[in-house]
Amino acid sequence: MTSILRFVIGKFVRIATLLIALCLFSFLLLRYSPIDPVQAYVGVDMLNVGPEQRAKIAEYWGLNKPPLEQFASWGYAVLHGNFGTSMIFRRPVLAVIGERFAASVALMGTAWLVSGIAGFTLGVIAGMRRNTWVDHLVKWYCYTLASTPTFWLGLLFLMVFAVWLGWFPVGMGVPAGVLAQNVTLADRLQHLILPALTLSVLGVANVALHTRQKLLDVLQSDYALFARARGETGFTLFWRHGLRNVALPAITLQLASFSELFGGAVLAEQVFSYPGLGQTIVEAGLRGDVPLLLGIAIFSALFVFSGNLLADIFYRLIDPRITEEAAV
Repeated sequence: MTSILRFVIGKFVRIATLLIALCLFSFLLLRYSPIDPVQAYVGVDMLNVGPEQRAKIAEYWGLNKPPLEQFASWGYAVLHGNFGTSMIFRRPVLAVIGERFAASVALMGTAWLVSGIAGFTLGVIAGMRRNTWVDHLVKWYCYTLASTPTFWLGLLFLMVFAVWLGWFPVGMGVPAGVLAQNVTLADRLQHLILPALTLSVLGVANVALHTRQKLLDVLQSDYALFARARGETGFTLFWRHGLRNVALPAITLQLASFSELFGGAVLAEQVFSYPGLGQTIVEAGLRGDVPLLLGIAIFSALFVFSGNLLADIFYRLIDPRITEEAAV
């Protein structure tokens, strides 16, 4: 237990340094980008705003201060729990992130579960049916999806299932023109299906190929050969000797895929106009909303870090040999 605690403390030290570097790099990128945050803030009323008003807007948001002073002020406020106010939404950054993350977590959670279960099932089927047409079909499916861009598949699903067949709505998170209190759970689920399906289909490949290879290694081991010699075949052989050995690596791989899931969600939300965290980060970057962009950068880094940390802890608890190897 002491080694796990030491491991967790080391991880938190690393994430702290990573967050500082990430925030500084994101701030410098946005600060020296060609985007004028005052112009983006004013929008279409730019012609009606004079130089004095621009200066007052810059002073109000602290944009007239030197870059180092801006970053230091923001960092000091964050350490005291104040992430600032979004220039786009004109609301506290944490409130915007919390609202958008609630939509994104439904999308990413659904895709994470569906892709994990489907990928594991396909990997087991391909491993048990090695060198058959089923194995070749699963491998072809996985290799094809591994090289398929998220936005391209999203556009394809949108065109086929929403435009041509009319089975699902064309984008958005809720029906257009309906008051929030009149939106039902069925409406939200209907708008969630296509973006979740896009992420799920693309997330299957890694888990399926990894599970297939692990199962092949297990089936070629000495104890599996001995079990076959005793007459165990098919599902019985897999259930007794394969399931536990291939399930743990598959779960760990799925937990470590949070970064890919978050990156895919950004693209899927853009294609389907889904009001999640991915679409918000694009708006913040294009309109120079520094507080919101840095807040989402911190949040996304913590989100990916929590997935990797859970995977590491889970593996160390299940397989103590990893801790012993690290100590050696």
